Amino acid sequence: MNKSIKIGKKIISENSPVYIIAEMSGNHNQSFERAKKIIDEVKKTGADAVKLQTYTPDTITIDCDAPAFHTGKGLWENEKTLYSLYQKAYTPWEWQEELKNYAESIGLDCFSSPFDLTAVDFMTKVGMPAIKIASYEINDIPLIRKAAKTGKPIIISTGIAYLEDIERALRTCKEENNENVILLKCVSAYPSPYEDMNIKLIPNMKDTFECVVGLSDHSPGSEVALGAVALGAKVIEKHMTIKRSDGGVDSEFSMEAEEFSQMVSQIRNLEKALGRATYTLTEKQKEGRRGSRSLYVVKDIKKGELITEENVRSIRPGGGLHTMYYDNVLGKTAASDYKKGTPLSWDMVRG
Repeated sequence: MNKSIKIGKKIISENSPVYIIAEMSGNHNQSFERAKKIIDEVKKTGADAVKLQTYTPDTITIDCDAPAFHTGKGLWENEKTLYSLYQKAYTPWEWQEELKNYAESIGLDCFSSPFDLTAVDFMTKVGMPAIKIASYEINDIPLIRKAAKTGKPIIISTGIAYLEDIERALRTCKEENNENVILLKCVSAYPSPYEDMNIKLIPNMKDTFECVVGLSDHSPGSEVALGAVALGAKVIEKHMTIKRSDGGVDSEFSMEAEEFSQMVSQIRNLEKALGRATYTLTEKQKEGRRGSRSLYVVKDIKKGELITEENVRSIRPGGGLHTMYYDNVLGKTAASDYKKGTPLSWDMVRG
């Protein structure tokens, strides 16, 4: 897989800044103006991209009341059926080109997750720069194949994937000569418990699949995202809304705009702190060495007087002989008179 991938004008690679995606999902609450407002808020956070979802209730499921189509216990149990849930959550397709164009006009990338083959055609037609395969679609090989054929970068979440699912998805992309694939560690629980996140897998995924890796994060707060960045994640995706109190099908596990902004700032600070694996000192560290220890005259010494533990010691600051020479200078004689506070040097020592 390629180690450097371009989405819009941004390069995502080992040496690039983390690419941060704000997932709008259903947080527009079926209001186009609210969707645009979310994009405005995403821009303010400093994120790189906003992500949509491209489906209708009829392209993602069917209207059926059989038990298998019930939402079950948990966050969406009041919706009863998947069809009912998706009626509330989907983003109307007639909005999406305008939302994409608006996002791009203010400097954000905008792309989407397709949930059937027609959605890939639609996303290609409106010129979305990347395709995100959601966790539950990682086993939809026809969908992945069609997405890969577009030649666009493919981001794949692995929330419900066994190892063989990931291998099959990547193999499908390779078969279509598309190696611009990013894998995201993910837990498909809403919200995701911390103890299930297992972000130590991120460097293993990077080494195993030899690709760019990241995190699609549904856990509360920013701690897990920051940990993932420290472990090598180059993409972070989290749901964002304006205020959770506004409600909506995904609001409970979405970051508020202010929280998202803080996370972006924390990631940028962390990137600076991570630096690189080197023992070379920075200029500030070199400057700081002047405050380190060295050998100094700590009591006035007359010419010819013995250098002893009483008149020469290892103290702060630096500037004198290295402390490793302490035993070498003891018992030698002073070449001249020296005042207390004089940094010791070899030309001050005789014998």
